[in-house]
Amino acid sequence: MSLTLYFLRHGQTARSRDNVFCGSIDPELTPDGLDMAKAFAAAYRDTSWEAIFCSPMQRTKATAQPLQEAVGMELQLREGLKEINYGKWEGQSIETVSKQYHDDYIRWIADPAWYPPTDGEAAIAIAHRSLQVIEEIQQLYSTGNVLIVSHKATIRIMLCELLGIDVGRFRYRLGCPVGSVSIVEFGSHGPLLHALADRTHFDERLRNLPGT
Repeated sequence: MSLTLYFLRHGQTARSRDNVFCGSIDPELTPDGLDMAKAFAAAYRDTSWEAIFCSPMQRTKATAQPLQEAVGMELQLREGLKEINYGKWEGQSIETVSKQYHDDYIRWIADPAWYPPTDGEAAIAIAHRSLQVIEEIQQLYSTGNVLIVSHKATIRIMLCELLGIDVGRFRYRLGCPVGSVSIVEFGSHGPLLHALADRTHFDERLRNLPGT
């Protein structure tokens, strides 16, 4: 048996629904977001879990809570799993950022690995801190299933690092809608992607919500 990591993005928030930059600010889940968390727990409660690692933001903790309660397992909170800090872009729309911080925005969309949002965090820094958590998990658990509850950019960056994809392409190579889960198994030939942005644990209404 090998180690398998499940990367779960938090459920819907008002910020994700409205498609504005949201990293260090910490909105609650919407009622639909809470339904997403419950749907994941219902689908995965019978999976044999070794641990649940979670970003300390309230939207990720609330997403993990239904499964945590179902399996009776503590959340292991890690700062390294937090979302990208968008700096001065926090809470702003793409249109506003493109106008007010145009040069920074153009550099960021060209190569977010090395060019951060204005006063924010570059993807390479997120890769460094989040991969430390994965290394910790690998040291603690050589086999079994471990859940990682995190955020859109951070999950995509971790997946890029594990799968050998240029981190600077994280926004353009991998999808990660709210409430989706991606599954990576660590086998004899390294990380193997089994599922990307899967949301089959949702009913049709949750899958088709706008702005997610």
